[in-house]
Amino acid sequence: MTDGGATGRGVSEAALVGGSGDDGATELLGIGPAAREVGVSVRSLRYYEEMALLTPSGRTTGGNRLYAPDDLARVRRIRELQQLLGFNLDEVREVLGHEDRLARVRHDWQAASADEDRLRLLDEAREAYLKLRDQVEAKIKRLDSFRDELDAKIARGDRLRESLPT
Repeated sequence: MTDGGATGRGVSEAALVGGSGDDGATELLGIGPAAREVGVSVRSLRYYEEMALLTPSGRTTGGNRLYAPDDLARVRRIRELQQLLGFNLDEVREVLGHEDRLARVRHDWQAASADEDRLRLLDEAREAYLKLRDQVEAKIKRLDSFRDELDAKIARGDRLRESLPT
């Protein structure tokens, strides 16, 4: 379906929504259907690309963005990191960078034959996991601090309430 490798340049128009490749290749979605599929706006997809969080798998000959299932999974991951962990987009970019690095390590592990290469890859993976853990730990500390502030305000309100005549 593509003749341009990873960039997907030269993808046929049949790859758009509604078109299915007879060759069994993965169907690519245009930006509107892709946005609907993952529950974000078209502008969000463009912004994620501007922020270097997402790269569409291809483009039509007319230049329209095309998204593969892996692209949509990445958007879902971005949203999860934002909503579940409360990461801003800069933090999301950092997490995704570590996750991309870990994916490369897994790929390289499969190709590695020498023990020293595998040891190096294990060290690289450990370093990436530790950085991810540090990032999550920093977020937890900020959330703990915010919760402590709220608890203090609640306690102050409770004391004020108790000091008022009933």
